[in-house]
Amino acid sequence: MVPGIFGTIARAAAAAEQEDRILVVFELSGGNDGLNTVVPYADDRYYKLRPNIGIRPNKVRKLDDRFGLNPGMAGFERLWKDGQLAIVHGCGYDNPSFSHFTSMAYWHTAAPNSGDDYGWVGRLADTMSPKPVPNYLLNIDATQSLAVRSRIHTPVVFDDPDRFMRSAFFQERTLLDDVQVEAEDNPSRRFLEQVAVSARESSFAVRDAWSKYKTTVDYGIIPLGLTKVAACISAGLPTRLYYVGYRNNAFDTHVQQSDLHQRLLTYTSDAIYGFLRDMERIGQADRVSMLIFSEFGRRVPENTSLGTDHGTANVMFFAGKQVKGGHYGTPSDLGGLDAGDNLVHTSDFRRVYGTAIDGWLRLGAADKVLKGRFEGFPVFA
Repeated sequence: MVPGIFGTIARAAAAAEQEDRILVVFELSGGNDGLNTVVPYADDRYYKLRPNIGIRPNKVRKLDDRFGLNPGMAGFERLWKDGQLAIVHGCGYDNPSFSHFTSMAYWHTAAPNSGDDYGWVGRLADTMSPKPVPNYLLNIDATQSLAVRSRIHTPVVFDDPDRFMRSAFFQERTLLDDVQVEAEDNPSRRFLEQVAVSARESSFAVRDAWSKYKTTVDYGIIPLGLTKVAACISAGLPTRLYYVGYRNNAFDTHVQQSDLHQRLLTYTSDAIYGFLRDMERIGQADRVSMLIFSEFGRRVPENTSLGTDHGTANVMFFAGKQVKGGHYGTPSDLGGLDAGDNLVHTSDFRRVYGTAIDGWLRLGAADKVLKGRFEGFPVFA
């Protein structure tokens, strides 16, 4: 890469920092069934392949004369009608893995069939801010996701904000709370002191933000961590990248899928709709957009347990006030399944990541972050 390109990226990063946009990545772990999420109700082949679990035309929330949403997705239907929901069809990658762990690692690193030491969100943070910034990258989970692993930044990872503090024995507590970064020629000690100070300051900032956060907005039955994101944004934390979502392969619907899948989508749809309305309430809607994904779709034919098995291509979503709602990409052809009765992807999922990086964050560095050129979609003005 020539030096001039580095200068272009640096200027774009400075402009993105000035605009101060926020990206929230929401993960549907376990392999969400895209066909029963965005239902191709006008295609008879869908019902031939899914005679029992296919969602009938009179049940779907119709978006147009071809597609409808799962009946549990009232929140997404409202976003669609407001022009704030983009559906990207046929997302996947070549030679797909059917393993949750392997495929998720590919999606986390944006490096299918290879992998990377750092996550794509972590590399994105490093590109946006080449110097470490406290609380710049936040992951709401019990453990850190590979997606946010960064060379430069230390992701803030927490689950319960009220209990978020560095673990220590009672005898060590005072020492950790009082540690300072000393100006001495000992890089190893200085690094450990910086970690301790960062953990102390981050935990205080998150607990303080959560204690002050109050909302009248309904997030549905399960907020899925999004109220915690809203609290941090409302408090003015410098976080630019948030990573949150389901855990424990919740969407792995091999058995009796229909009722469970609809409940999961209801929780998802309501929580995301509530979060975006909360952003409007606090005056941050123009700054925040969401990207929603899962590590793979499901096999097209239903199985004998009235569920679906691990599949390939899937839908992805963007949601937010600055989104140009509609369909993007080419839907996978139900008449052109592969030898395993799976959908053939029509768009590399990294095109969607690139859309978030250059289309939303306006970084001009998707090629660098994703280590390749992937044409984005015109989801953002």
